[in-house]
Amino acid sequence: MTVTPQRVPGDPEPRPVVRPLKQPTRHRSHVPPLGVHPTPDGGIDVAVLASHATAMDLCLIDADGSGGFRERRIELEGPVYGVWHTHVPDVAPGQRYGFRAYGPWDPRAGLRHNPAKLLVDPYARGLVGELHHVPEVLGSPQVGDDGTLRADPYGPPDDRDSMPHVPHGVVVGPLTPPQPLTRPRVPWADTVIYEAHVRGLTLLDERIPEDLRGTYAGLAHPATIEHLTSLGVTTLELLPIHASATEARLATQGLTNYWGYNTLGFFAPNSSYATRAAQERGAEAVLDEVRGMVHLLHAAGIEVLLDVVYNHTCEGGDDGLHLSWRGLDNPVYYLHDGASPAALADVTGTGNSLDFRRPRVIQLALDSLRYWAQTIGVDGFRFDLAVTLARGSFGFDPDHPFLVALQTDPVLSGLKLVAEPWDVGPGGWQTGQFPPPLAEWNDRFRDAVRGFWLDAPKHGSHGGPMSGLRELATRLAGSADLFGPGDPPLVRGPVASVNYVTAHDGFTLADLVAYEHKRNHANGEDNRDGTDNNLSWNHGLEGHSPRGDDATTEHWEAIVPLRRRSQRNLLAMLLLGAGTPMITAGDESGRSQAGNNNAYVQDNEVSWVSWKLDAASEDLLATTRFLANLRQEHPALRADSFFLGTPRPHEPEPDLLWFAESGRLMDVAAWDTPGRRVLQMLRSGPGDDDADVLLVINGGLSDVDVTLPPVPGASKAAGEEGAGSEAVREKCWDRVWDSAWDRPEPPDEEERHCDATTTLDALSVQVFLAARS
Repeated sequence: MTVTPQRVPGDPEPRPVVRPLKQPTRHRSHVPPLGVHPTPDGGIDVAVLASHATAMDLCLIDADGSGGFRERRIELEGPVYGVWHTHVPDVAPGQRYGFRAYGPWDPRAGLRHNPAKLLVDPYARGLVGELHHVPEVLGSPQVGDDGTLRADPYGPPDDRDSMPHVPHGVVVGPLTPPQPLTRPRVPWADTVIYEAHVRGLTLLDERIPEDLRGTYAGLAHPATIEHLTSLGVTTLELLPIHASATEARLATQGLTNYWGYNTLGFFAPNSSYATRAAQERGAEAVLDEVRGMVHLLHAAGIEVLLDVVYNHTCEGGDDGLHLSWRGLDNPVYYLHDGASPAALADVTGTGNSLDFRRPRVIQLALDSLRYWAQTIGVDGFRFDLAVTLARGSFGFDPDHPFLVALQTDPVLSGLKLVAEPWDVGPGGWQTGQFPPPLAEWNDRFRDAVRGFWLDAPKHGSHGGPMSGLRELATRLAGSADLFGPGDPPLVRGPVASVNYVTAHDGFTLADLVAYEHKRNHANGEDNRDGTDNNLSWNHGLEGHSPRGDDATTEHWEAIVPLRRRSQRNLLAMLLLGAGTPMITAGDESGRSQAGNNNAYVQDNEVSWVSWKLDAASEDLLATTRFLANLRQEHPALRADSFFLGTPRPHEPEPDLLWFAESGRLMDVAAWDTPGRRVLQMLRSGPGDDDADVLLVINGGLSDVDVTLPPVPGASKAAGEEGAGSEAVREKCWDRVWDSAWDRPEPPDEEERHCDATTTLDALSVQVFLAARS
């Protein structure tokens, strides 16, 4: 070993830095993969991208015995194609580490090298320690006018050591699955997604042992699994579990980024979601708990999707943190505006955007995805602000290299991949434009359903016009206008449309029917955050009653039943429409966020799912289970290809027909009739023994009598067997559900609708079945 002087910005004299003797530089073809990887000889291979740096140190960090840390700096070789690397012997799993980058400090040119700042490895498999929002974690600190600590974008480098104040990477041993990886591989047509937060779903569930609540292990507890399977959930989509950090503004206000859309490590799991016992054992134990969760959910037949945030990082804008990518290779990792002085281009609304025009950025995302799929075992991903991931030099590109990789990669192309098809940059709304096999969140479904059942009646109740029937029908039929175009056309099918009425972002189902104005004051932004375009309806009074909508005053007695029916209507559209339904955790039992439609900082009862259910919550839960089971039992409700409106080969009846309240087929004039609010949707069972399903919708403010269409095949049977035959008399519609019912329990006597008429209450849905045999 040698000791060589190394000048750090601000030091009057060079300080000694321990470096190893030079080893022969490896051949370019033998540069190890990026990250830190244990080797059979008991050492580690190290590689990190820093293409603009002039020198790089690996810092091995150990406790100094007095509550602090000491470090050993090891000089890396290179760069080889921008990668610095070396092999270090005698480094065991559990070793803390980081990097220090040497090179120009020229922020106006986008260069921000500062060896006083310990940098997190972008490929770290484990992270330990907390981020402290102190001046040391900024490249050039200053205090803003609002008192928030932030960096001076073009100021001089800060020479204070950040090591005690930032998370450290942890060397993780070779990980092999503890058991063979067997994925449930649920077909898209059978998929029901449930979006949940690891902590928020189980933290208040008293059926789960206290030490497991709010953890990965709690998600895999039998009580959680029983709830999911009883709802017909096939696929659990988790809000981000990548290691993340809280923004300085929130920390100043005593808040945290609860949702976790602020990534610090694309390979390391969020250790705070692990049990305390796992956290105490270290990074490998945390990873084992995550993998154990996935294995147990797989054993129950439930897939696991991760909501992943590759569009930006936690470092923020030009005045943000100096933790990792900014100090390693700011010009390569981040999208810049091309101006002078250099400034970040923000198409995500977070202050920075990763530059997916760069091969190394694409590699980072793909390496991370493969790691979570192969080593951890997850079944797919939902890509936050996915348009950013497909931005080329001229905007969104459906043939972007990243999307081509997702389509062709032998590991990733067979997984469930879901795009959030927008960002906040130019041309940012791209719903329907992503290539297969990606599915997409369908905001047009959300808006059509809310508009028809909530926004239009809200205006109608004040004498305004009511419309939206055509748009609702298009969404219930699978949104072929959005997902049908292509070469060849119609290949994606309705399953490409991930249908949702609510998500983590926005009002909950219960709040949609109780608030017309957001209540986000607790977020610390003077109620400016969160959307104002909620398409919600409070049904006459704002907010929930003091007794949880169970008050018995005259006003509440009239409003509460309507609100509950509206929730049931929305659930029916979600679970019975063509496409892939996504339920937001807690909506099935009426969870409220008290009108907060942007609860990303609310790590408290506002966001956590309550498991103490009153009678109304139990009724709504029973309704959700019934509708999900109805979907599961009847193939007519699980279309995996777009409807043709004509018989398919080897099928006797058209797959989809629309009828007016008269029982006659909808024609052009019927579709164009202003104010029409009644519609019947007939979906034929694809097999000889599959039931036909009829949805009858009354979106008007008055009760209505409806003539049901003939049961498919009844006229043919009448011709073959005679109109008076027993077989023909049996071909009747059976009403199995009515959204006017508080609970899905039909009357004692079986209701047969051979008279082909029914009466629908205002703002209600009825579902009928007709058996083929």
